[in-house]
Amino acid sequence: MLMITIPLLTLLVSAWLAPAKRLWEITTAQALIIAIASMTWFCVQGTLPSLNPYLFIDEISSPLVVLTCWLTAPTLLASQSKLSKQPIPRQRAYIFTIIMLQTTTLLAFMADNMMLFFIMFESTMIPTLIIITRWGAQKERMLAGTYLLFYTLFGSMALLTALLFFHETFGTLSMSLMKGAFMEYSSSTCMTTWWAACFVAFLVKMPLYGVHLWLPKAHVEAPIAGSMILAGTLLKLGGYGILRIGVMINDTFLTTATPLIVFALFGVLLSAILCSRQTDLKSLIAFSSVSHMGLVIAASMIKTEWSIAGAMILMISHGLISSALFCLANTSYERTNTRTLILLQGSQIILPLAAAWWLMAALLNMALPPSPNFIGEMSILASLFQWSNLTLLLTGVSIIFTTAYSLYLFWSSQREHLPSHIKFLPPVQTREHILLALHIIPALTLTLKPGLLF
Repeated sequence: MLMITIPLLTLLVSAWLAPAKRLWEITTAQALIIAIASMTWFCVQGTLPSLNPYLFIDEISSPLVVLTCWLTAPTLLASQSKLSKQPIPRQRAYIFTIIMLQTTTLLAFMADNMMLFFIMFESTMIPTLIIITRWGAQKERMLAGTYLLFYTLFGSMALLTALLFFHETFGTLSMSLMKGAFMEYSSSTCMTTWWAACFVAFLVKMPLYGVHLWLPKAHVEAPIAGSMILAGTLLKLGGYGILRIGVMINDTFLTTATPLIVFALFGVLLSAILCSRQTDLKSLIAFSSVSHMGLVIAASMIKTEWSIAGAMILMISHGLISSALFCLANTSYERTNTRTLILLQGSQIILPLAAAWWLMAALLNMALPPSPNFIGEMSILASLFQWSNLTLLLTGVSIIFTTAYSLYLFWSSQREHLPSHIKFLPPVQTREHILLALHIIPALTLTLKPGLLF
């Protein structure tokens, strides 16, 4: 634990004390060191003993902790172009806010006590709101912040009430101790109500289709770092919470979850259809996240070995690929000052290397074999088919629309004729190639050994 804690504290200090001329280089280098050091957590077997009784790492949290550490450096790299033109105090505040957001996310993934998890779960909202409302590009960022605040608080009140009830009933909030206590209880009305209250906060965070309206607004208005962290790690807090609570709940609750699984699968289909109708690039990528997270919700509710493994793989691979797509969207936006797809077409003629990154990201996003997205989705689809044969119809149509919007994304942003208003686009910088490589290469590497994630 100290191997990560000390560099992380150093990084927080460096945001304020590093020399102004080397601020971005020093903080990015430190973030990369933390990411490389966190790789040792891939080898966790069982529960890793911790110096603190309130923090622990096991097989569920270790891949998500590594993902959080890994995405810190790319968020700093992606923000450098725009933020380096602002006053130094503002740059330092921006870097500090990003690091605080990643730190609270890390603590949420490592929390053993459910109340500590709740506090960290909610604490992530504060830096997220600051990033969106302070550094967002348009005036609608205040409305996006309001949506995020009220949707999150609505779900969190139910979770807090459930935790207080649980502590009153069982006398503990330790995840290590609560597993045995839960298994003794059957699916009574009181416990089913507790189960539903717990899941409301996580389903809003994922988000489940129907309570997803905050996500496209937040993505569209957030700066690049906000979009990358939202897609890469913050949505995974919801999946992590569902997996944690799912382990503690008796299998008799599975029948109660049937309507939620069916609704989640309908959400996958409807989100994929909505993606095919989007004209805004970031909005399309945001709706694709809703579609992918619907599969994770359904898989987490089924609670078979294949479904849990598929949910973990899909969460990690989606975190990398979705973050890469937002980086590519930002690359296009910085050169054209627009996110409208019809105004971005034909970019491949001027920026062929960027088009290659677009093609790889789009193919990975639509789960081309043998990508980690494909491995995760196939595991989920196999467990869904075993749960009910009728799910094949919904998932089959969803796959068709997922393929359609992924190809639409690539074709609309790269192919066709170059618009007449675009006369010159600056070439893609080495920094941007490194940024995209930090997303795509790990995703391709996980294809060789997906067992690292479960």
